[in-house]
Amino acid sequence: MACAPAINSEQENTTPKKPSWLRVKLPIGQEYKHVRSLVDTHKLHTICESGSCPNMGECWGEGTATFMILGNICTRSCGFCAVATGRPLPVDWDEPQRVAEAIHLMKVKHAVITSVDRDELKDGGSIIWHNTIKAVKSLNPDTTIETLIPDFKGRNKRENVQRIIDAAPEVVSHNIETTERLTRQVRIQAQYWQSMETLQLLAEGGMRTKSGIMLGLGEQKEEVIKTLEDLHKHHVQVVTIGQYLQPTKKHLAVQRFVHPDEFAGYREIGYQIGLDYVESGPLVRSSYHSEKHVIPGWGRNKWLQEKETVAQQ
Repeated sequence: MACAPAINSEQENTTPKKPSWLRVKLPIGQEYKHVRSLVDTHKLHTICESGSCPNMGECWGEGTATFMILGNICTRSCGFCAVATGRPLPVDWDEPQRVAEAIHLMKVKHAVITSVDRDELKDGGSIIWHNTIKAVKSLNPDTTIETLIPDFKGRNKRENVQRIIDAAPEVVSHNIETTERLTRQVRIQAQYWQSMETLQLLAEGGMRTKSGIMLGLGEQKEEVIKTLEDLHKHHVQVVTIGQYLQPTKKHLAVQRFVHPDEFAGYREIGYQIGLDYVESGPLVRSSYHSEKHVIPGWGRNKWLQEKETVAQQ
């Protein structure tokens, strides 16, 4: 099999034209404005903004948002991510309570919480993570929680991961982002198998686990399938697959825009492999439709019903 083209962040002139299926609506409406006001008032960071998510208008319009804790400056410099890289500010120990209060004011039924990487901290930020989950659950007992955590860089991994397990969110996600071959170029300071180990530790601790993959960075179909198989072998239950979009010209260039039919094919393959929920489409991001990812069997049962309907036609 021929190797895919090497990723080159200076290939802006060769980036293919964005297709029609990647058009998104601008964020408008009263609910969006309400969420915008709450986020600003409580001085909260959202990955919706920092990550330039294409679904921000839809999600905020429904009164939901993905909160980003531990500041908005990351210690890593991944080639795909729009979050700022540098020296983070000191940990804000009042942040967990502010996040919990904002979720309460917004009347969120399902909250997604993520963070920057804080590799300079001995605990990798896991204590703030634990405190945030506990604070949200205390003030919002009926709210389900998904946490999108870092890998804690392997340092004190078991101890840091155990803090997440002890706080008991409904879903714990850690994104593999890309295939094993492309990891060094896409996630410069991360390791493919270290991320797999993090996911397996979470699963062994009884967590419902989730991961995400971006397409359009030069990966081959066989590599995507292998990644799905690796995730399944490490007991991951939910996988999201979406199109990579270049945040700025300084970031990795898009190698190709993947057609919706190909995304549908990966969804089918994921379920055939044995995954419990596969969310696959050009605009899919990790937290998209995440309220459905909490329910065991929901995605797989829907897939089986679809197959039965087709068979009867």
